[in-house]
Amino acid sequence: MFSRLVFGLGLLSATALVHPALAADARTLQIIVSKDKQSLAVYDGTEVVATSKVSTGKDGHTTPSGIFSVLEKQKYHESNLYSNAPMPFMQRLTWSGIALHESNSVPRYPASHGCVRMPGVFAKKLYGMTEPGIPVIISDGEVVPQPIDHPTLFHPEAPAPMLLLSDVELRPSMPDSPGTPVQVAMNDTAAMPMPAAPIAMPQPKPPTEPISMLITRRTLRETVIDIQTLLNQLGFPAGNPDGLLGPATVEAIKAFKTLRPAEFTGDRSLVSDTLLKSVYAATGKGEPPNGVIMVRRAFKPIFEAPLTIADPGLALGTHFFTLHAVDEKAGTVDWLGITLENNLSRETMKRLGITNQESSIVSGRPIARSLSRVTIPEETRRRIEALIAPGSTLTISDTGLGRETGEGTDFITITRG
Repeated sequence: MFSRLVFGLGLLSATALVHPALAADARTLQIIVSKDKQSLAVYDGTEVVATSKVSTGKDGHTTPSGIFSVLEKQKYHESNLYSNAPMPFMQRLTWSGIALHESNSVPRYPASHGCVRMPGVFAKKLYGMTEPGIPVIISDGEVVPQPIDHPTLFHPEAPAPMLLLSDVELRPSMPDSPGTPVQVAMNDTAAMPMPAAPIAMPQPKPPTEPISMLITRRTLRETVIDIQTLLNQLGFPAGNPDGLLGPATVEAIKAFKTLRPAEFTGDRSLVSDTLLKSVYAATGKGEPPNGVIMVRRAFKPIFEAPLTIADPGLALGTHFFTLHAVDEKAGTVDWLGITLENNLSRETMKRLGITNQESSIVSGRPIARSLSRVTIPEETRRRIEALIAPGSTLTISDTGLGRETGEGTDFITITRG
């Protein structure tokens, strides 16, 4: 979709740098904006290929920090919020009004109404380097992508051995009408000349369009979907598994509880951990999961699946990974990772059942600790590893989908509003 690009660029301006090798090679890019430095850097892997000064949002109009991607591009755009103010070479990051764009006022201190302003020459060149879907990280402090190798991260499926026609076992073929079988394979090798060379059967091509993934804690929505699905299997008609507590779902839950009064003594909540565990036990599913992985491609959901997060009372933190390169033959990948500071409010911690948010602080090895706490079922892992391609991304976050994630977006995570 977005980031396997070939481009040849000259020197952008006094505020920008372009690596000379870009003219010849395809690149997987990501953009990182530092609000502290009031700077923007374009990364190809761990290498900076372009930089510029910027102006982010001033007091009262702060640019949100977090994980975004380019949703839409327009060479000329007028603001819907601020008196049709011109926004040339606009690259939209949220549908609520945050974007990268050209400005004739970029003083290298916060001066905008929330967008990221860039000098004209750089904004035009950056516009030519990107496509919808390219990741954009806006951080309070400066962050740098680092190589990371961890068993939780996804690797492509090992290529299947090449199937040769000479390897195929030939067997008798039955004709449509009854009678003597037609012998396809010949036992007399002298009567059947061998081909001059083995014929290789075609192999499926590896995926080329990247996917985006989010690992987060399960919310009431995922819990209700599970309960609806399992109650339907048990013969309690709960309606379509949509995560909504409609009349059919409510009646199915009440009917299920009525048959097990001892289990729900004192449980006054319609949906609770007790209910979830009881439904899982009744269907022989074991312990219910506490996490979920969601997968999107081209801004559209593909599927989601449960997973397990160890030590749920400890914050996962906010981490972002980019799949920079894939070697299909060797079955190896180059993942890059960054950690964003994301201090959770007391209300959020209480809602998520978090008692310690140590790993959300950018220190030590929080990125590896969080990955080690995630267990992904093998079936889900195989499905994802058949989909990953260069440019695929993975976000780990405690706070779920977030209000900016929706139709026509990748997973948007806000770390500071």
